[in-house]
Amino acid sequence: MKQKNKMLSHKDVKTLFETRLTQLTSLAAESRNETIFKNKLNDYLLSAHIKNPIAAKNIARLIENDSKTIYELSTEKEIEIKTISLLWQFLTNRITDEETSVDLWLDLYQQFLRLYHVPNNIPNEKQIRQWMKRWPGGLNEDVRAIRNANKERIISLLIKKIENRHAPSSRYVFPEGINDEEKRQWVNQWWNEARFHLALAIKSPTELNKMLGNSLSEETMQLYQQARKKRMPFFITPYYLSLLNPTGKGYDDAAIRSYILYSPQLINTYGKIHAWEKEDVVEAGKPNAAGWLVPDGHNIHRRYPEVAILIPDSMGRACGGLCASCQRMYDFQSERLNFNFEELKPKESWDKRLRKLMEYFENDTQLRDILITGGDALMSQNKTLRNILEAVYKMAVRKRNANLKRPEGEKYAELQRVRLGSRLPVYLPMRINEELMDILKEFKTKASAIGIKQFLIQTHFQTPLEVTPEAQEAIRKILAAGWTITNQLVYNVAASRRGHTAKLRKVLNELGVICYYTFSVKGFEENHAVFTPNSRSLQEQHEEKILGKLNKEDETEFLTLLRSNNDRATAVKKFYTEKNIPFVATDRSVLNLPGIGKSMTFVMVGITPDGKRILEFDHDHTRKHSPIIHQMEKVFIKENKSIYQYMLQLREMGENPEEYNSIWNYTEGETEPRFPLYNYPDAEFKITETYSNLGMEQE
Repeated sequence: MKQKNKMLSHKDVKTLFETRLTQLTSLAAESRNETIFKNKLNDYLLSAHIKNPIAAKNIARLIENDSKTIYELSTEKEIEIKTISLLWQFLTNRITDEETSVDLWLDLYQQFLRLYHVPNNIPNEKQIRQWMKRWPGGLNEDVRAIRNANKERIISLLIKKIENRHAPSSRYVFPEGINDEEKRQWVNQWWNEARFHLALAIKSPTELNKMLGNSLSEETMQLYQQARKKRMPFFITPYYLSLLNPTGKGYDDAAIRSYILYSPQLINTYGKIHAWEKEDVVEAGKPNAAGWLVPDGHNIHRRYPEVAILIPDSMGRACGGLCASCQRMYDFQSERLNFNFEELKPKESWDKRLRKLMEYFENDTQLRDILITGGDALMSQNKTLRNILEAVYKMAVRKRNANLKRPEGEKYAELQRVRLGSRLPVYLPMRINEELMDILKEFKTKASAIGIKQFLIQTHFQTPLEVTPEAQEAIRKILAAGWTITNQLVYNVAASRRGHTAKLRKVLNELGVICYYTFSVKGFEENHAVFTPNSRSLQEQHEEKILGKLNKEDETEFLTLLRSNNDRATAVKKFYTEKNIPFVATDRSVLNLPGIGKSMTFVMVGITPDGKRILEFDHDHTRKHSPIIHQMEKVFIKENKSIYQYMLQLREMGENPEEYNSIWNYTEGETEPRFPLYNYPDAEFKITETYSNLGMEQE
């Protein structure tokens, strides 16, 4: 359906039903009530008029679930599904415009229209490559020219800020008696130090507006003032701010802005935000939502049998900036994560605490993957990070030695993968210094000798514009240290535009970065502005990412190439060039389900009166889960934005909604298989089937 430059009304959509779906409107008119209408519909789905069996299956599922009451997991509320019943009322004029939205009727119109047409409007490779060309990267000369001007403006303001600082103990003060040009030289030199950007980070709306050439709107400034009143954190480094484009000309920086500019919904809900990942809520002595017992406090998060997250009591509880769609906004709200660096420095009690946490890994039968994150793992100072990695190494040694005394079939899983979760290659690439690289090299050498096989920096580039010369150099150093870099993209509205994610994959692949996950934004109301419906994620998977999909033979060849070549960037680029593909699609599109894990296996079972799809999810059957998975009921998630509202957002951003029309067709998904690089290595012995630290009966 073509989108016109005006909002559609109930009358507009009703006309569409009456002129293009005459059989449906006749069935509604012939039915005395909703039940008869549903029966007639079921019969009609079996008729010769239906050309698309997948669409018919979707309508049958909506009929089957109509009038059911389901438990919606994210809000923990019951919802009655009335999709088809409301349609009958709409078509027979038994409902007012105020009771429902146009969004609902548009989605249903598209679902019934599908019955008569097999989709054939999939974009071709030429179209996808044209979309990709729209999105320049941060290495582009024109982009760099604008950013150099940004940097000069920001440095001028930083000079004034340093002159007015009242912190004589700071290392960033000017020597007495130097002139303006010398001051600029000092700041240019300091610009290459991560500590400088953290010390001079922008923490107020007024300062932010100055740094952006007073380009922020009055509305945005008022929003920020509201955020400050609610004690909402605000922290942006000068470096990351220099990536924006306040000129109004040149490159589109919406994907960056959506990370630092807070929406009204985020500010309004701040203080009342709940943990989307319900397993992160820990009560002493009680299992979390995934069934695991974890140590008291908030240092270990766990969902799966084989992996647990470690959040240290250090500056790792901070970040290089606060992402507006952060899945740990709940922890910033409670101030467990924050930007008070002095308070976050490790206390004497941390070493004792760290030993206790390592005992948890050592004595667990199934854990073999530790993800050190936060906050941000690389926000910890080098000394602290070295101590954490040393504790991990010693724990792995003890676990390995203990296994020598255990019989086959009773041995514990040994540590095989260590990951550091960090956005600093993006937010603060100058943090990737030589001392840090020495720490990573030293740890990998020792850990490899005791059987740990995988070493990953798990980062988060959101847009090709974040791949700057500084980020390029940070990536080069990490790869030279022998660590693999994987990328996790949060698929918000700005990042979901046609060709944008495909271009990001290409730009990252050129530097040797392998894509890992494309995450749907969690569905709470605070993320309404940036939420992209899961159907768009599926559309991107099937219509754009498909260009880089590998068959089994090519997959094996690529994996061998990665494992045998020290020059990761050259190897990846050589591979996709020889295969004549624009990138290598190694990432999976997923949503983090509360308490259950990552999945994109779902079916649409209903649509709310305001047009939001209700999805029934199943867990990812390709990986191990907590045994609690067998005790959980079906998982229902209500999306927080309708397809129509998403399309309107795209139009406001300058997109052509007609290029996204096939989005309506994606009403069910299946989780993609994991690229083999991300699988755990096979153990050299039989691991016990017994689960420890499980707060429930084992089957």
